[in-house]
Amino acid sequence: MEIAPLPTTEAAAFLRLLDDPAPTVRQALLAQFKSRGPAATAFLHTITHGPDAALARHAAQFLQGLDRGDPVAEFSHFIHSRKYELESGAFLMARIATPRFDPSKACNALDAIATRCRELIVEPASTREKCRILNRVLFHEWAFHGNTENYTDPKNSFIDQVLARRTGVPLTLCLVYLLVSARLGLPLQPVGLPGHFIVGCFDEDPPFFIDAFSRGVFLDREEISALMKDNRINLQPTDFTPTTVREVLCRSCRNLVSHYTIAGDPARAQLFSRFVDEFHATHARPGVD
Repeated sequence: MEIAPLPTTEAAAFLRLLDDPAPTVRQALLAQFKSRGPAATAFLHTITHGPDAALARHAAQFLQGLDRGDPVAEFSHFIHSRKYELESGAFLMARIATPRFDPSKACNALDAIATRCRELIVEPASTREKCRILNRVLFHEWAFHGNTENYTDPKNSFIDQVLARRTGVPLTLCLVYLLVSARLGLPLQPVGLPGHFIVGCFDEDPPFFIDAFSRGVFLDREEISALMKDNRINLQPTDFTPTTVREVLCRSCRNLVSHYTIAGDPARAQLFSRFVDEFHATHARPGVD
């Protein structure tokens, strides 16, 4: 059966309110979408595939709110969908630990950081110069830092907890860095080194890298290789290539297996071990990168 679209005036009103950060507005808007049923779902799906990246993120969050059910089942479905998007995956993982997690709060925090960066960026500016501004905002103004005292705390691996406490492990601090940089249009990529996670920019020659766990220090390949050799790790050229979204999320799950085991929570460790297995099984299917 064909789904009738939302009336034009109603769709336009919804579109104007889609990025409003006020909790009361977002709650009212979600209630309106629920009352409109499939027409609202179709409207939001159209926005997620539109040219405005910011509105697309907000539309995706409302779609999650419309389809909110069992967090474990939702993340498992995400894994098997093979439609991997970093922000959506991170938000779905957060709901497993905090079922009442509100994606709009996390999105608004990331938006606020990006807005502050735009206030400080003077164009024309290179990607490296913009990253220096991002470093200032993230690591000095907002005081994000690596959690060296309680490194294995599972909270370090969930985006909502990292944004609230402003501390985390290398992977999640890089995740925050990447989600903010995406809002700024910066061409940065995740790079999963053995035992460590960094951010890379491959649009410059030679590429440069950023260690978010060390408050945004800039590194080149030779410096990274020297640091890893100190830990008796010899890097291969392929170690410096971008890491897929699938592997970023899978690696986060592997971290949680280890951290929940250390925390004495075998049930959670087993759950995230199952997610790792699902990522591997899905990756083994034909047609998966």
